[in-house]
Amino acid sequence: MTSMHYAGAAVILFFITAIGLFSGLRVKSAGDFSVGARKAGGSIVAGTIVGTLVGGAATIGTAQLAFSYGLSAWWFTLGGGIACILLGVFYAKPFYLSGMETMPGMLAQEYGSVTATAAAVLTSLGSFLSIVSQVLAGIVLITSVSHLSPGMAAVLIIVLMLAYVVFGGVWGAGLVGIAKTALLYFFIGACGVMVVRMGVGPLLTLPAETFFSLFARGVPVDLGAGFSLILGVLTTQAYIQAIVSASSLRCARVGIFTAAVLIPLIGIAGILVGLYMRVHFPAIAPGSALPLFVMEYMPPLFAGMTLAVLLVAVVGTGAGVALGLSAMFCSNIYRIYICPHADERKLLLVARLALVVIFAAAGLMTCGNLGSLILGWSFMSMGLRGAVAFGPLTTALFLPRRVRSSYVLGAMFVGPLCILLGNPFIGNAFDPLFLGVGVSLLVLVLGRKREGMSQTSNPLTLGE
Repeated sequence: MTSMHYAGAAVILFFITAIGLFSGLRVKSAGDFSVGARKAGGSIVAGTIVGTLVGGAATIGTAQLAFSYGLSAWWFTLGGGIACILLGVFYAKPFYLSGMETMPGMLAQEYGSVTATAAAVLTSLGSFLSIVSQVLAGIVLITSVSHLSPGMAAVLIIVLMLAYVVFGGVWGAGLVGIAKTALLYFFIGACGVMVVRMGVGPLLTLPAETFFSLFARGVPVDLGAGFSLILGVLTTQAYIQAIVSASSLRCARVGIFTAAVLIPLIGIAGILVGLYMRVHFPAIAPGSALPLFVMEYMPPLFAGMTLAVLLVAVVGTGAGVALGLSAMFCSNIYRIYICPHADERKLLLVARLALVVIFAAAGLMTCGNLGSLILGWSFMSMGLRGAVAFGPLTTALFLPRRVRSSYVLGAMFVGPLCILLGNPFIGNAFDPLFLGVGVSLLVLVLGRKREGMSQTSNPLTLGE
């Protein structure tokens, strides 16, 4: 990197830091920190959702996978867009009207505190893997353009994640998310346009069955990847938190559908870059495809700005997921089992300390998995979350008082267990995620109450 690269990066980082500091001034309580006191408009909701989902996996990870498998790398962002449509049409209203800040809190209303605690712990494990994927993406980014070791790069990424969100909470994630999203789409979109202008003809010489199929890795693998994104987004605290932070249901839906349009577009640019680097630089490490494209083809000032935006994207996504984990810990574990009478100031302190612990653990886990596929961690993260919470959350919202809580608790454990142990039994016939979710839903069906069933309709169902 030259002085012009650093100058471009400094401009972006100064701009983002100023927004983060401004957002921190708006935090006066734990309610402001976790849901913005329900004052967020549609742009904040969209910024939080896109800012959380579109990070290192959606950019650096997509280009990495596209370098090896082409169009099948689109499943991460395509699945995220489909999930947002389902979220806005079916789930936004019950989420918003539930009166709860967290997904486990919604489950607690229906199935009790034990079930809610189990959901918080199990989905947190899945969300934690998403933070690991962002740290891995950050390591690839930093080591591709500097002489820092992977360990030092990991430390730098984690420190930046803490600074990003620990002061601003959801305001930081949302306001910075808007700025980051605009910059990210501008610069990464510019990379896609550059590939088109330089000519896509050479890209078409790549084998079609490997690089121009949505199922290049096999139908079970890629269909499972898309399914994992859909279930993961529907059940992840960070996206639920964005919805309940909205000032109205209409604002929440505007933000969700805006995110549904924007998310798949960023994946197309990443795929074009990955394919271009595969043709022209086939010997590079796949994870370096996007950073090296930026360094090779962009003017130094704009290259520095693009790299800084990518860094902010990695940091913002990891920080947004960690914010959701922190909120669940405070609301569903600390406030219930540790200190029921904690005041707002103490809850705010605990939320920030929880973020420190989460990031430290992510850093330790990353050190043993350097060089692994970034999107692999993201797909696994989304799938585990969905297997735990999709069925129980759906029955709680749309079939209240219809399923026994003991069966719901069992479904939460059997779903992810089937995913983790399913491969030796089903081989490559289909993704074990389908097995896990299917068995979980079967358990819920078996637990359906047959006597004393309420005949009243659920006030949180579809429609206005």
